[in-house]
Amino acid sequence: MQVSIIQIGNSKGIRLPKAILAQYEMDTTVELVLEKDHILIKPSQKPRAGWDEAFKMMHENGDDELLIPDVFEDETFEE
Repeated sequence: MQVSIIQIGNSKGIRLPKAILAQYEMDTTVELVLEKDHILIKPSQKPRAGWDEAFKMMHENGDDELLIPDVFEDETFEE
């Protein structure tokens, strides 16, 4: 697909059709990946995307145990 570069204030930009934005789930921000000879526009990843599935797999594999105890043997709670 070929699109024109347009003037936007003091900058230049491109317009992406609504159908493309919807198809690739691009809402308000995108990620630009700058390569030697091209620029890749990708949908921004949502923070913590996929964590639910990862935690479920960790639990199923028994990998969700604490590495360090949250209470130490010599710890007292009296001040």
